[in-house]
Amino acid sequence: MGEKQQFEVWKEDMEPVLVSKVEEFHMLGYDKATKDEIWRCVTERLHKKKAYVPFYTFTDELLNLKVSVYMTWLTVASYKEPEDWFADFEQADQKK
Repeated sequence: MGEKQQFEVWKEDMEPVLVSKVEEFHMLGYDKATKDEIWRCVTERLHKKKAYVPFYTFTDELLNLKVSVYMTWLTVASYKEPEDWFADFEQADQKK
């Protein structure tokens, strides 16, 4: 049986890398990229692996995250999240 992943324990240590990755994405024109989204993207991808992921592999994965992978993850995540698309319109109608 594999060891439990410790991604949340590493988050503070990875702060400079996250800031660097956000700045990189912003320079490439993806101004809405955030540290939390990038963190979730990488951790969700690595949670799928069956084997234990060491710190250096996690760091490598984060440093090598491509914009295309991030945008694909965002797209899939937006389809998975249950959103009520018409809630904003209904609230606006109720205020009138």
